[in-house]
Amino acid sequence: MASIQNGVQPTFQIGELAKRTAVSIDAIRFYERRQLLPPAFRSAGRFRLYTTDDIERLRFVQRVQRLGFSLEEVKRLVAIRADKGHACTAVRQFLKTKLDGVRTKIRELQLLEAELKADLGKCNHALKQQRGKTCVCPVLEEIERTNNA
Repeated sequence: MASIQNGVQPTFQIGELAKRTAVSIDAIRFYERRQLLPPAFRSAGRFRLYTTDDIERLRFVQRVQRLGFSLEEVKRLVAIRADKGHACTAVRQFLKTKLDGVRTKIRELQLLEAELKADLGKCNHALKQQRGKTCVCPVLEEIERTNNA
């Protein structure tokens, strides 16, 4: 990492930021438009200029996204991160809410899994009964009956 001289951080262009963070230039611009990264300083030639602070912020955004947070949630976490004095309480509540949502999704997926297993069993049973003959799919029949009811 570059050192700070005279209180000023060294700057580099968007291609270097992309290289250092393994994030595409298009993604960096997208994050700027979504205000997940602050607007970049511009050089006299209008090139975007970034600092090591931008690297850290972009890495934070990446880590939080890998945890499954939406862009809106990431944006809120970035704002919470800026208020270090009150961040822990806010993050705790934020994580509790996210965990509740994940647990709900898990329950929904478990119900879906059970339904798909049952339907697969119906198909397997019907195919065993028909032994190579054409057969009516019991799952499709059940869906059609449900739609017509």
